[in-house]
Parts: sequence; structure tokens; C-alpha cells
Amino acid sequence: MPLVFVDTWFSVLYNIIILSQERGLAVESQWKYYLRKLVENLEATNYIGPNDIPNIDLYMDQVTKFLDEHLEQSKRYDDDKLLTKTMINNYTKSNLLPSPVKKKYSKDHMYLLVFIYYLKSFLSINDVQHIVGPMKDMFFGEEASVGLEEIYRKIFEMETTVSKDLSKDVMKKFDRSKRIFTDVEGEKEQEFLSIFSFISMLSFDVYLKKQMIEQIIDDLLDPTQPAKAGREEKKAEKKEKKEKK
Repeated sequence: MPLVFVDTWFSVLYNIIILSQERGLAVESQWKYYLRKLVENLEATNYIGPNDIPNIDLYMDQVTKFLDEHLEQSKRYDDDKLLTKTMINNYTKSNLLPSPVKKKYSKDHMYLLVFIYYLKSFLSINDVQHIVGPMKDMFFGEEASVGLEEIYRKIFEMETTVSKDLSKDVMKKFDRSKRIFTDVEGEKEQEFLSIFSFISMLSFDVYLKKQMIEQIIDDLLDPTQPAKAGREEKKAEKKEKKEKK
């Protein structure tokens, strides 16, 4: 029986209980079973590997078909848009992606499109521009000192290590979330607060990492960004005022 992901926390709990009871698991093990299945699904995400990229140049329809087929697993809902013709054309117009040659897109185009797809899921297109733009300028094409294929391959190889580290971190956060509201009366209320605590810890982690990425972009990759020298000074002043109170 496949694990069913649903929208409401109550339905999630229902699926956890049903699935774990079918396997004879104790109540205490039900959450860990669900989390383990969740992590297994994340680890099994079928990323586009370096060898998956076609060795021939592709027309636009072939590009979108390839991306739809290989990124299908990334969809949360069936009607979610991946990379459409309009999006790809806009990336070219905004100089984020080099123009196709005789209406055909090369392997280097495909590598950039995959990077763009993943980055735009949590960054603004302006931030993506500051990351992918320099990569396009320095490494796109046969004359580059280091090819995009090599860069993509090395980044892809990092994924296995990162996924394992992520799994361990998620399990730690999960165990911590189960211990926070143990004194709350009512099983339903306690279970909800455990879920909320777990989501909050994951969200805080995402929020901080996103803040760090944006800070790096502003300080090191965005030449148009105003000088940030005063920002740290303002933070220090604010902290000092807070400590004096």
C-alpha cells in the first residue's frame, strides 16, 4: 500500500495510524514509521542526472517534453507548471539564458535550465539572475575553461551526501518535536502541536538558510545592490539599545 500524502494534519495522522497498524507497529513507532517513509520518498527523488541530458540539440517542444518527463516527480499538484515555453523565452529575453542556435537548445542550455528550475523554487528570479548569469557568462560554450557539464556533474554528486545529512537532521528535529508538548492534555491536541513544532523547526531552518543565500547574493554577486556597510552598524545599534533596556 503506497504512502498517501494528504493536505490536512488529521488525515495525515489517520494514514500514519492505518499504515502502522497494518504492520503491527506500536503507537510510539507510528510517527517514526511515517517520517522514515517521508525521508525515503525525499531520498528517492529522481533528479536529472548528467547522463540524462540528451547528447543532441533540442527544439523547444523537445526541451519542454524532456523537462516535464524528468521533473514530474517535483510536482505537488497535477496542474503545477514546471518550465513552460513562455518561461524559457522570457529567460532568453532577460539574458538569463543564451539564445538558441537555429531554434535548437544545446546541453549547456539544458544544464542552465535545470539550475534555474531548482533555484527559482525558493529564490526570486532576480536572485536567480545573479547566480546563473555569471555562470552563463563564464562557463557556457565550448571555449569555457570549465564546462557546464563538469560543473553540473560535481553538483549532482554532492546531492547524495547532502540528502543523507538532511535525513539525519530531520530525524533529530522530529524527535525533539515529540518531546516539546508532552504535558498537554488531549491526544488530538498533543499530536497537532507535535506536527506544528516539527513544521516550525523545519521552517525556521529554511528561513535562515534562505536569508543567508540572499545575504551572499547581495554582498558578493549583485553589483547593482547598494552598499551594505550601514546595515551591520544599524543591527549593532539596535542590539545595543535592546541590551540597555
